[in-house]
Amino acid sequence: MREVDLDVFASELAEGAFAIDVREPDEYRAGHVPGVRTAPLSELGAHLPALPADRPVYVICASGNRSAWAAERLEAVGVRAVSVAGGTSGWARTGRPIVDGTDARSA
Repeated sequence: MREVDLDVFASELAEGAFAIDVREPDEYRAGHVPGVRTAPLSELGAHLPALPADRPVYVICASGNRSAWAAERLEAVGVRAVSVAGGTSGWARTGRPIVDGTDARSA
C-alpha cells in the first residue's frame, strides 16, 4: 500500500486525482477536503463499481488510520489505492480549505 503526505495529495488533487473520504457520513458532512467524494468505510464494498480502474484512488479519513486500512483492502481487490497520511485533520491544520456537506458527492 502506498502512502503520500498532504503536500503530494494536494498537488495530485489539483491535477484531477480521484479521491474518496472513508469517514462516516456525519464526519464528512461536518467538513471535508473539496472535491473528495464520500465512500464510508462501513459501505466501501458498495462503492467499488464507481472506483476508476485506470488510475490511483486516493483514500483519506480523519488522521490516516482508516484510510490506510481501506487502501490495503482496496489493493487486495485490484484497486490502485493510495492512503493520505495526516488525513482531513492534518489538511485543516495546514490551513487548506475545508467545505461542509452541502456539496457531498458519493463515489
